[in-house]
Amino acid sequence: MTCAWLTRAAALLHLLLVGCAGSPQTHYYTLVDRAQGDRVSPAKVDYAVAVGPVFVPDVVDRPHFVVLLPGNEVRIVEQARWAEPLRDGIARAVAANLAHSLDTGRVSSRAQSGMGEADYRVLMDVQRFDSMPGEAAVLEVMWTVRREKNGELRTGNARIREPIPGSSYQELVAAHARALDTVSGKIAEAIRVLRQADLAVAPASVR
Repeated sequence: MTCAWLTRAAALLHLLLVGCAGSPQTHYYTLVDRAQGDRVSPAKVDYAVAVGPVFVPDVVDRPHFVVLLPGNEVRIVEQARWAEPLRDGIARAVAANLAHSLDTGRVSSRAQSGMGEADYRVLMDVQRFDSMPGEAAVLEVMWTVRREKNGELRTGNARIREPIPGSSYQELVAAHARALDTVSGKIAEAIRVLRQADLAVAPASVR
């Protein structure tokens, strides 16, 4: 009886191990490339930029990837997930892009801390964050740059379609990152315009 029990237990253990080995592995992704931190120069200008809050559509506001398929089908991918809330990932990616474009390290997102008060704040309302593997990533966003000391605003919007050469999720994430980089360039230009206006009226001692 003991041998029979051991045999059944070994068979059950084997089935469990086979089942675990056959389970699809979950992969986690981020919109911020590790190389982005390496390309940021030390701060050369005395102003701070904060990115956030960022608003995203409810349909993609979840850990899992949400992909669009033909026939208006939406699929939630269990094995592909964001490493952080999507709104935080977008804010961090834009903050990293701005830190490079503005040649300053004093750029932060709401998900980060320790920067103190910001001179300019970037708010983003993402209207579309569409993922179509093997086809394109589509980003549609309305953004606002606000000068914190007096509330002056500069606004803009963009609709960007980034082709995806393959069907992998790495390529999908890279396409969304490129789209965010393009939007970041437009936001950086708006910050430069506000900054130039500030410098034009500021005493020479504080420039």
